[in-house]
Amino acid sequence: MDLDFTDNFLIKGKFSIKDASTEYKGGLTKDKGIQMLQDEKEKLRDLQEKLYADGSKSLLIVIQAMDAAGKDSLIEHVFGGVNPQGCEVTSFKTPSTKEYSHDFLWRHYIALPQKGQIGIFNRSHYESVLVCKVHPDYNMNEKVWKSTTDFDDKFWENRYESIRNFEKHLAQNGTTIVKLFLHVSKKEQKKRFLDRINEQEKNWKFSLSDLSERELWSKYMDAYEEAINETSKEYAPWHVLPADDKWFTRTAAIQIIIDALDKMDLKYPELNDKDRDALEAAKKQLEDEK
Repeated sequence: MDLDFTDNFLIKGKFSIKDASTEYKGGLTKDKGIQMLQDEKEKLRDLQEKLYADGSKSLLIVIQAMDAAGKDSLIEHVFGGVNPQGCEVTSFKTPSTKEYSHDFLWRHYIALPQKGQIGIFNRSHYESVLVCKVHPDYNMNEKVWKSTTDFDDKFWENRYESIRNFEKHLAQNGTTIVKLFLHVSKKEQKKRFLDRINEQEKNWKFSLSDLSERELWSKYMDAYEEAINETSKEYAPWHVLPADDKWFTRTAAIQIIIDALDKMDLKYPELNDKDRDALEAAKKQLEDEK
């Protein structure tokens, strides 16, 4: 049974969203997957502590998906056991007036994790080449462009280039980037929308705008395909995870994140001779207390 999810779902070469499965078709059972997730959460907590103690690197996790693909629940189930002092989630909604007064990357830059920390972007700078590509008029809020005719192929290439440069700069300065696209089917999204409508306690999750965005499904798929092809690089690769089965998406995600932390070669700080002698003196003082 092949359980190397990091390699299995890594984008290598040309990506076709039509060829990417939304269902997990491997041999891992749901019960074993859920148990694996619980086992791996302890390892993730230990690695987070080591990341904090090392203090020289950071981890940025970018999560993108269509509505109802399971972004929020993935964050809850994967990171529910980590120390909240070393992990911060930023959910990017429609930009504020202040955020529109800066370049499109500004609000993401100031939300980056500091060294020793894990940062999670629930949606991200990719919204500028996803929802803003499907709705190009949104870009007019930046007050830079004269009309929507400015949003031609060159405009989008410049956006992709800005994102690539942004991520390359982060990678060169101690931030490991893990990008996850939760690939849910239109059929499964429909089911989850109906659940939100039928179950009263989930009504708050549903918005009528979700239906209008659903009608643009094919445009979103084209935007995701192009964005992933333009920005999946060795220093910031994309992983495309089947998202029709939430239990599997979470299990695959935590393995990918753990593998990224393992590759950082994190180390606990070692005391020099002077500090070690001071530590021994402190130990003796405590032991001699009466």
